[in-house]
Amino acid sequence: MRDHQALPLSDYIQYPESEMIERAHQFVKELQRRHTIREFSDKPVPREIIDQAIRAAGTAPSGANHQPWHFAVISDPAVKAQVREAAEKEERAFYEGRAGEEWLDALAPLGTDQDKPYLETAPWLIAIFAQRRGGIAKGLDLKNYYVTESVGIATGFLINALHHAGLVTLTHTPKPMNFLNRICKRDNTERPFILLVTGYPAKGATIPVHSTLKKPLEDIVSYI
Repeated sequence: MRDHQALPLSDYIQYPESEMIERAHQFVKELQRRHTIREFSDKPVPREIIDQAIRAAGTAPSGANHQPWHFAVISDPAVKAQVREAAEKEERAFYEGRAGEEWLDALAPLGTDQDKPYLETAPWLIAIFAQRRGGIAKGLDLKNYYVTESVGIATGFLINALHHAGLVTLTHTPKPMNFLNRICKRDNTERPFILLVTGYPAKGATIPVHSTLKKPLEDIVSYI
């Protein structure tokens, strides 16, 4: 092993086993209240909440700790309108033939279509970019490693941080998404990963029954 600097693990908290079990159960209950929402309120959300959620996302593990992500946060109504126009153009092509019948059949129980009014209604859009090159500090130009895995983990952290704060989210992935590079003024070496919509749910918001169907534990785990 190459020489490296290290610090003592000083902020770990060892809970009693009974408390660990209770905390695990409570965390599951909190995440079971997380739902993907497509009906958003235009009620403003303080920027501090978004800042802290992104700060939480930035603690995610990443390949070589290069943190290969960038979060372009959009609140300007004019820019949100640009995003909606570009996204709906791609979505029309998707629903009118690009997707194929099998994919459309899979989406049918969710009730999705090419219309994305929430891209303008929700107070915040977060365009998440995956960086092929970068490094531990701004301005470096090193190869990043396990980029997709790293950005995926950070996105999960972000979704849960926003949920924990009391907001709802939608992961939006129009294909292709390179219009986000242009709108957000990001270099073409960065790949748009997800467009995350967040805010409060609209009054009377609903969720598809299909989205509540989660596989039971025994179907998603094996102990060896």
